[in-house]
This record gives sequence, structure tokens and C-alpha cells, in this order.
Amino acid sequence: MRHVQNLSRRAFIVGSAAIAGGIAFGSYACAEHVDLTANGNPLAARLGPNSVSFNPWVEISPEKITLIAQHADIGQGVGSVQPIMIAEEMDLDPGQFEIRFAAPHPAYFNTGFADELAPFVAADQSAAAEEARAAMLEALRKSGLQMTGGSSTIPDSYEKLRVAGAVARETLKAAAAKRSGVAVADIRTQSGQAILPDGTKIPYVELAAEAATIPPVLDAKPRDPSKWRLLGKPMERLDIRPKAMGELKFGIDLKMEGMLFAAVKLNPNKGQPMKSYDASKAHSMPGVKNIVEIKNGVAVVATNSWYAMKAAEAIDCKWAPSTYPAEQADHWKILETSFKPKFLGKEWKKTGDIDAGLNGGTQIKAEYRAPYVAHQPLEPLNGIGIVSDAGMEIWVSHQSPQAVQSIAAAAIGLKPEQVTFHNQWAGGSFGHRLEFENVRVLAEIADQMRGTPIKLVFSREEDFVQDIPRQIALARYRGSVKKGKIVAADLQLASTAPFKGLLERMGAPTNDPDGQLAACLWNVCYDIPNFRATSYEAQGLSPCTTWRSVGASTAGFFTESFIDELIHAANLDPLKARIEMCAVPTYRKVLETVAEMSDWKGPLGKGKGRGVAFVESFGTPTAEVVEVTMTERGIRIDKVWVAVDVGKVVDPVNFQSQVQGGVIWGLGHAINCELTYAKGAVQQTNYNHHEAMRLYQCPEIEVRGLENDPKVRGVGEPPVPPAAPALANAIFAATGKRIREMPFNKFIDFV
Repeated sequence: MRHVQNLSRRAFIVGSAAIAGGIAFGSYACAEHVDLTANGNPLAARLGPNSVSFNPWVEISPEKITLIAQHADIGQGVGSVQPIMIAEEMDLDPGQFEIRFAAPHPAYFNTGFADELAPFVAADQSAAAEEARAAMLEALRKSGLQMTGGSSTIPDSYEKLRVAGAVARETLKAAAAKRSGVAVADIRTQSGQAILPDGTKIPYVELAAEAATIPPVLDAKPRDPSKWRLLGKPMERLDIRPKAMGELKFGIDLKMEGMLFAAVKLNPNKGQPMKSYDASKAHSMPGVKNIVEIKNGVAVVATNSWYAMKAAEAIDCKWAPSTYPAEQADHWKILETSFKPKFLGKEWKKTGDIDAGLNGGTQIKAEYRAPYVAHQPLEPLNGIGIVSDAGMEIWVSHQSPQAVQSIAAAAIGLKPEQVTFHNQWAGGSFGHRLEFENVRVLAEIADQMRGTPIKLVFSREEDFVQDIPRQIALARYRGSVKKGKIVAADLQLASTAPFKGLLERMGAPTNDPDGQLAACLWNVCYDIPNFRATSYEAQGLSPCTTWRSVGASTAGFFTESFIDELIHAANLDPLKARIEMCAVPTYRKVLETVAEMSDWKGPLGKGKGRGVAFVESFGTPTAEVVEVTMTERGIRIDKVWVAVDVGKVVDPVNFQSQVQGGVIWGLGHAINCELTYAKGAVQQTNYNHHEAMRLYQCPEIEVRGLENDPKVRGVGEPPVPPAAPALANAIFAATGKRIREMPFNKFIDFV
């Protein structure tokens, strides 16, 4: 993928977690540093008569105002909060503008990845760290890397979209001044209108032609948050009503004149080809129009999706075997033997004398495991594609627009610029829509059906089987305690490399250790005098990719569970000890807040327990307390308290929803979910085999957002990692039983 390749190898070497993470802006954080057209304005070339675009996010014609949502909306609220950021500054009201997702263009490069590209933990805001982040920001600008992921939506857009709206507002006022002869200082704006001193109201759409003839007011500054009308206040997301009423069209809902439908049957041994197939039964089935061979399987084209899926099931295929172990037990054996120098990823952090520390107190050892898990969004992979002699047009929900162009083009021998991409509303992703299997096969099918719109929909079973899962991981931790203190911790983790795998499939440089395996290892904020964190990259296992919270989803469970074991061995209170050990003042405040919220007072008595966990992921510190009760039928999760510091809460309602959803996601997968392999294929092929948290299991979740961090942080993923260890620690408090492997339902029942 050319845009990723243009990002320097050094940028990836110093922090390969960049795309899967993303925190803040470096020098981009100040309005005076925001250059809205540094990489050009893609809207300028498509403007109609008497229309104007001040920057890549605002377009006004005599008929309407269109605001551009830069990121993909995968359920996290992009299609609401990003336009609202612009509308806040433009003095637009909801309903006065249309929303369009951004096309592929380097103007929409993601500044939010800069923090994790730099080789400094988020808590380090020294001059050297900020200088490195500024350098990474410039590398991102030059690359033009446009991608949604790593909780970067708000960090990327918080400043520049507000500036974009301010520039539009002030330029429209200048246009109104030119028309009326009134001084700009005497003109105000409200509800999509410029208002003159005598009360005359000029709608923005009537000023578009005049605004196009004057230079934009580029020194416009966004308003102070104390003057916000919309941001920072409880608001209804713009997509809630149309979603609730069934009016919003997701990618899977799109229809076109003359469209045919496709389903696929692909090699369940991921990444391997098909040897042969027999489609004699499928050819005569209802609705079948064509059966075409593709790179690693076969596709049926029919008059509707159901006919296509049923015919695909009837095709007898012979598959090439997997390159990874056929049986799950052998996957674990590879991990168990990966703690060797030849598999060393990196020693991410070392302080003190680890050997002396381990031998200088009572030593504690523990091994933890986390399985493969699926992404399982409600909307299965899909897309519509048309191929002609001129190129390809594709409608699909995806988090990486430029990758869609490159992958589709490579599949059928086109240049990326010959692929026109239209991003769609997505019914979930959790990292699933950073991969490309549907894009590639759609291009192959449409290329063999030129001139006909082809709608591809994966069956639920095919979506599960072809899913590139979350990394499998195993940790071996050692530590020691002495005189009521933790004196040493040696954290060693072996795992598949999720981000490196994604980069390889994108054609990007990968000659570095996978930075996601450092998550919750090198950024542990506790003051432990003798500390070492090391990752090992296991080879020869199933391909893996980014999954909601990526490396932190596994290592967060390992590390916070082990810290709890050390605290218990030192005979300390789990929450008070974390507060006392926490070396970052703003992080300590998060722990203190969750203690106050939960009214933490230590043990609750027989059969009840509370557990706490604290994880910083993607720069966002999150603390969670889980309370459980041991009943005759099993563990009941009663309540969860969550404190998160994001620097600025721009949408309180959506913030709470994202945090609660993250907790439920983390708890559900910790309790119930794993993927296992047999004969090279995933055994779990639908929700009844890979079950998330059920409604009756869901606890009350109380959320509090803090604003102490000097930078704006994201919240889509950080609530996930603390959920599993907080629950495991609560179960120990209630039962005395340590659970060191997910899913927990292997060892204990839940009600």
C-alpha cells in the first residue's frame, strides 16, 4: 500500500503500534499550528457552480451545506461527533447540513497516530518526547496515511475540525461584509445565517458564490470550550433516530439497478488456495447466474444473496492444507516454546537489578493464557463493486480507504487511482474492517462480470471462518515481595504479532518488533524498583490482526492479574496499593476517583468480592472496579465502576455509551469467547459458538470522565483491557480462586 510505504521505515521501527493506536497531536495541538490544506483540498475539484469549499471538511452550494466526516463510522459515532465539531464553530444546528464520508486523500491523514509512533510512553510529556511526536506528525503528513483505528478519532479531529469550522464561519462573515458593506466585527452568526446589526439574516447557502471569490480567513481561532453550544453538552447522536427507525442505510443495505448478488466459499485454511472444485450441483440451483473461480475459492453469482449462499454451500471443494498447525493444542505448544532468544521481539523496559530483586524476596510465578477470538460485528463483510475498462468503483465499509484502493487494484491489475471508493456506514468492526478479504474477492468477482454491479455478502459462517482473529498469547511472569512491598516484576509475553501481520497484508514495511506486544508491558505505571518487560513473537501460527484494544486486550489481563497476585502476597489492599505505587499523578487521580465512586473499603465478606484493574492503553488511563457475588449457580456480576481520563469529554452521552460498551465487550469475551482450530479451520462459526455477554448477565455500569490530562484522548478501546482482570480479581476476592486463562467459563460458571 503506497501511502503506508511512504511513511519512513524509521517511523515504524520506533513505534509500530501507530495505526492500531493513536493518541494526540504533538505540535498540532495548538490552533496556530493547524494547516488545513497542507496536503491539498480534495473538495475543490468537484465543486459545482457558485459553490465554495474553505478546506477539506466544508462544502457549501446554493442548495445545501455538506460536512465531511473524515473517519469511518463503525458504530463509535464518527458520523455525529465529527460534523458536530464543525457545526459548533460554524453556528449550524443539527438538521441544517448533510454528512458525507471522506474519499481517499492525503488531506485526511490521521494526526492521532503521532503519539504512539514516537518511542515514549504516553505519560512522558517531556520536551524530548514532544519533539519526537512532532517528528512523527510530520512523517504522517508526508505519508498522507488515512485510517480509522486505535481510538484516534477524537484526538485526530478535535482541533482541526473546530478550526475548519471557524475558518468557514469567519470567511462567510467576510462574504456578508463584502455584500452589505457592514464591518465584519459587527456581523454575528447563528443557525446557519450571517446576521447584520439591523437583524437582516443571510443564509450561508446564499453567500456561497461570494465566499468563493474571497480568500479564506485562515487565522480564525476556535472558540473557548466555555462558549460551546453543542460540544461538551448531553446531545442525541445524529445517527440514533435514523438507526432506530430503520432509515439509515448501512453498506449491506445498498441496492443498484441491474445488480446481481454474490456469495463465496473460501479455503477455511486461512491464506491457502483451492486445489479443485465440483460445482455441478450448484449450477442447476435456483437463481444461479454464474460460478467463478477466485484466488482461494469459488464464488456464486445469483439473483439474490440467499440463492448465492445456498449454491455456494453445495459446491464441493478440495483445499490446500494450512501452513499453521491443524489442531489447537499444537498452537499452544508453539507458544510454550517461543520464550527463546531467536523469537525475541524486544526487551521493552528494564530498571534496577531484576535477578537480585527476584532473589531478594518471596518469589511469585504465574502463567496466563488468552485465546484467539473473533471480531463478530453484527453486519457481516459485504460490498458492491463495478468493474469497467476504465477501472473499478466500490462501495464498502472500511477503516482504511487507501488500502481499499490498493488491494482492489492489485487483485485485478489496475492502478490504485483507477479505483473509486465510497465509504459506507458500518454495522460494527472491532478491527474486522481493517482487513481486506471482502475487498479482494469482490474485485475478482466483479472483474469477471464486467459492467454488472455485484453485491457480495459473506454468510455469517464464512465471516467467522475467514475472520483474521485477535492474537493468541501466553505470559510467564515472575515477581517478588518483601516486607509488604513489591520489589521485582519480570514480565515475559509470547504472542503472534497482530499489527505486523496487518502491515504484511497491506504491503507495508515490517522490519521491527510489533509495538502492540509492548502494550501493558512497558507502560506499567507502578513504581517497582526492579522491573523488566520482554516480548517474544511466536512464528508459524494462525494469521492475526488488530482487535478492539489490540495488544492491551491480552496483556492488560495478564499484567493486572499478576500485579494483584503480588499485592495479595504482600498482604496489601488491592486498590490502596495501586494508588500508592502509581508514579503518574494524573493516573493516580483516576484510581482515587474509582475508589471514591465504588466506596472501596476492602473485603466485602463471604461470597462477595471486588476486584480492581488499571490499564493505560492508547494514552488513556482507565480504572475499573468489578463487584461480584458467588451464588449457588455461579458468579453474578453485580456492578462495575469506571473512571477514565480523556483530557476533554466532547460528547458526554456518547462517552458514557462507549465506556459501557467497552466494559461489556471486555467482560463478555473474557467470560465466554474463544476460537479453536481443528483440521486447520476455525470450529466456531456463529454466535451460539462464540457468545458475547447476555443481557441478563449485564451489570450496572457507573462511569465518570475526568479531564486532567493536558491532551485530548480517545475512549473507544481503553475501557476494554481492565474489564477481564478486574473481573478475575473480583472472583478471587469472592472465592479465593485465581483464574489465569480466558475464557473464564472453562473454570467457573456465570449466571
